[in-house]
Amino acid sequence: MPRTNQLLHPARTPAPLRAAATVLLLRDTPDGLEVLMTRRSSKASFVPGAFVFPGGGIDAADGCCHAIAQRRATQNDEALTQAVAAIRESFEELGVLLARHADGSWATQAEIDAMDRQGNFSAQCAARGLTLAASDMHVLARWITDRDLPKRFDVPFLVARVPPDQAPVADETEQFEPVWVRPGDALARHQAGTFFMIFPTIRTLERLKDLATVDAVLQACAVSEEPLFTSCPRAGLLAGREARYMEHDSPFGELALVCPDGQIVHPLDWQSEQPVQLLKNVLRLTAPNPGAMTGPGTNSYLVGDPHTGFIAIDPGPADDAHLEKLWRAAGGDIRMIVCTHSHPDHSPGAKPLQALCAAPPPILGLPSAASARAHSTFTPDRVLQNKELIALTPKGLEADFSYKTSHTLQVIYTPGHAANHVCLVLLEDGLLFSGDHILNGSTTVIDPPDGDMNDYLNSLDVLAGACAEHAIKFILPAHGYVIGGPEDEALAAITRLKTHRLQREAKVMAAMQAQPEGTLDDWVARVYDDVPERMWPVAKRSLMAHVARIASMVG
Repeated sequence: MPRTNQLLHPARTPAPLRAAATVLLLRDTPDGLEVLMTRRSSKASFVPGAFVFPGGGIDAADGCCHAIAQRRATQNDEALTQAVAAIRESFEELGVLLARHADGSWATQAEIDAMDRQGNFSAQCAARGLTLAASDMHVLARWITDRDLPKRFDVPFLVARVPPDQAPVADETEQFEPVWVRPGDALARHQAGTFFMIFPTIRTLERLKDLATVDAVLQACAVSEEPLFTSCPRAGLLAGREARYMEHDSPFGELALVCPDGQIVHPLDWQSEQPVQLLKNVLRLTAPNPGAMTGPGTNSYLVGDPHTGFIAIDPGPADDAHLEKLWRAAGGDIRMIVCTHSHPDHSPGAKPLQALCAAPPPILGLPSAASARAHSTFTPDRVLQNKELIALTPKGLEADFSYKTSHTLQVIYTPGHAANHVCLVLLEDGLLFSGDHILNGSTTVIDPPDGDMNDYLNSLDVLAGACAEHAIKFILPAHGYVIGGPEDEALAAITRLKTHRLQREAKVMAAMQAQPEGTLDDWVARVYDDVPERMWPVAKRSLMAHVARIASMVG
């Protein structure tokens, strides 16, 4: 994890979590799946006026209702209490009661109307011989309220089929206007500004809208007692407004790095005019070269501080304005320039940046191999060695290149995307500068002969090992936002990337078997059928790398 003295924002303790439960009551209609929603009171202390699913806090009494609840064999006590709470809340708020008689028949509307919604729930059910249908409820998702909010909840979102012949009636105190709505319609109405919903509700409906029937939802959730997904979102600023993101969203890792305690202060807009501070000792300046291959542009990084000077990583293209901004961001004190590889959006800026400095820093990296294309030639002033340490020490002290210096980068040789590719680990802060080997939002191109798929996959294994060895939690790619989080998100990202590559390779093998006399053009249409056709010429390069790897395995 980054050192606390390098964090931009002082640590703070988020509000404590309260246990709660929510239920999505579902029904089938000729027009498709519908979910029951209701509008919260405009005077509510939490998300007033929002359309939500019924639910609320878990009471101590909910844990005492196990005796009148039917459970699955795999449903533990905590899950049973959550289901009981959701059943109670749907009854109190909307008058819908998931409870059965001994013969299996549902509670009738007349029985529900005769009950006091504010009375003793357990006693009233027991008096009528009703058993709570907790076994009919499955967990769809688990939401943990964002770290920035003053009230926070840990909430399973349960799903259940609504009992027949029960009509929802809002309590007109906490909830109003119950409505059956198709998930897609609710999302469209929210987008139009007529159906206000909060982030977890929106994202849950997005997951639900592609399931056509109640059975499809229940079958998806019944596979395991674990939720289909768990999320504690993070928020940043986009175009000056709050924007929230789940763990799989591209900006999530960057927000976890810059604002670990949930402060909503970090701008996420891509721009090339000024550097973005990620830590006190890490700055990112994105070159003005956005495109299909570069995403928002090439990220140039500065590692260091005014006391030690800076190391510039990947100065980018030879863009004078970009390089001057990079030089000024370092106060002119650049001690070393490191290029992760020789591609034209990474290394050409090295010599012009060097020339800007009063004391020209050495350019470090690996020279381009003979297999490199003509526009990717690169010769460093000094060749880096695998596992070499590059250190910055405070001014006036002799650099000893030891782990105890202020900012220490370890070189990791990672061929694959390019034969001369290296990654860098900032040892003191557990950060991996991944160049083009790992990107945020896309997979890198492996372009033979300089690119090699075997080398690429092996290098992913090397980086996975480095994550364990150096407690790497965050990956800073050359294109896109920071990847990672406080747990094992960085390692998980590497694992997903390798899995994706191997799955793609399986498609390559299937295409080759289906069309043994086919060409790359024939195969690319089958292998990359999930990629826009305009990207197939680029995808064909990686296809060549897969074919070469398969040939090496067969031969």
